[in-house]
Amino acid sequence: MDYSRFKMPDYNAVPRRDYLLAVISGILLALSFPKPGIAVFAWLAFVPLFLAVSKKSPRNAFRLGFTCGLTAYCGILYWINIVMTTYGKLPFLVSFCLFLLLAAYLALYVGIISYLVRRGEEKGISPLFSFPFLWVGFELVRAFILTGFPWASLGHSQYRTLPLIQIADITGVYGISFLIALTNVVLFQIIRGGVRKEPAAYPTKSAAALFILMALTLGYGFYRLNKSDLGEPVKVVLVQGNIPQDVKWDPSFQEKTVGIYEKLSRKACATGGNLVIWPESALPFYFQSEDKYAARVKALAAELKSCLVVGSPAYEKEGDRIRYLNSAFLLSPTGAVLGRSDKMHLVPFGEYVPLQKLLPFVNKLVAGIGDFSAGTKVMPLNTGKGEIGVLVCFEGIFPELARDYVRAGSRLLVSITNDAWFGRSSAPYQHLSMTVFRAVENRVPLVRAANTGISSIIDSKGHIRGMTPLFEETFLTGEVRYGEGNTIYDRYGDFFAWFCLLMSFGIVVQIFRKNRKA
Repeated sequence: MDYSRFKMPDYNAVPRRDYLLAVISGILLALSFPKPGIAVFAWLAFVPLFLAVSKKSPRNAFRLGFTCGLTAYCGILYWINIVMTTYGKLPFLVSFCLFLLLAAYLALYVGIISYLVRRGEEKGISPLFSFPFLWVGFELVRAFILTGFPWASLGHSQYRTLPLIQIADITGVYGISFLIALTNVVLFQIIRGGVRKEPAAYPTKSAAALFILMALTLGYGFYRLNKSDLGEPVKVVLVQGNIPQDVKWDPSFQEKTVGIYEKLSRKACATGGNLVIWPESALPFYFQSEDKYAARVKALAAELKSCLVVGSPAYEKEGDRIRYLNSAFLLSPTGAVLGRSDKMHLVPFGEYVPLQKLLPFVNKLVAGIGDFSAGTKVMPLNTGKGEIGVLVCFEGIFPELARDYVRAGSRLLVSITNDAWFGRSSAPYQHLSMTVFRAVENRVPLVRAANTGISSIIDSKGHIRGMTPLFEETFLTGEVRYGEGNTIYDRYGDFFAWFCLLMSFGIVVQIFRKNRKA
């Protein structure tokens, strides 16, 4: 007798179709971020993955989730190869392996979430409950573990959808991530209910709850968008020198570099300006001790009768030790130095090498000087009309840093960066998208001066009021109003994300507690 007809289906088998669905989810997720930034894709990106994971074992759910995450992060972070091969001078094979390692690390989060959701579903915990909380909880973990890398959080994909992102002044970007995650689950359940053709299978209550949440979110968004900014106006001038990275630290190019910034600043200020901003490391020398060029920069501020923010490396002596800093100096309209703000959150392997004693064979990617040290204190700079907080490059992706500056009195955020490392990739657009949330979270405008672009002006509601093209020697002028600050986010920070992390912990405990009782 042929017993093969009675053989149970292989619970652990994963058809190629399901891996394809996981890849499709990863592609949709990648495409939702700049570029191309098709934001609507984020709202349905996980549906193919859910279809693939449905009725699979938790172990296979992990495999499919990891496949989705690896596809997504390879698509989002492909530009890392440009940084490592062009400027780090690494062989492409080495660069590609390191790139895959980073993408795989980030994909682990998606795999673990898929595993937990599926295991929770087997124990009676609905994905409608588990997936949104787990996704946001793990986004928060990713923002802090291993120095933190909150690049391309799910909510960042919606930076152009202004009515939606206004809730960031309450929940931070994590509130938008939660809504997107919840919507994906509801859509999946609607599709699954339609396939079964069973009225009881439709998630009527969850769809109604989602509709109410979205209505409240958008209602609040339109309310905030229609609220006027009442702060004192300031005319900002953003200078984009477009200094090539391969000559930026060449001493013979210093004269030309200073000349470019002088020329652009004079041209931009022909119609007046209250605050002129140069990018990160616009001065490729020590402003503190290079008297010849420092005197010219101070004289320019006095000539323009404007405050001037200049990016420059700095140093401090501590006994026999010298600390090198990535800093911004503020000059008064008379040319006097009013203060200095130091970069607090450095880029691992970019500005310093972590565990250098254990990794003596690894060099940092940034040319110019030795390893940087982190600043020790948030230092707003007082222009005389208001205080500004300076976020240097990578710092713009960390919401807690912008919040610290605003809580310390800053009413305008200034982001200075050098995105030349990224070439003509999507990275400068991704970087810009995240800084939009820093403005909305704190209800203060953010102005961004980038060496090769994108320089931009963002108001307290997240409107991008102006953008420069990439790799053009140019400037951007505009008017912003000092912001309010004092938002719920300012006062309580990422309380929503921490709540989601607490709920995630509870979900995990419940899953394994039930597992032991089974």
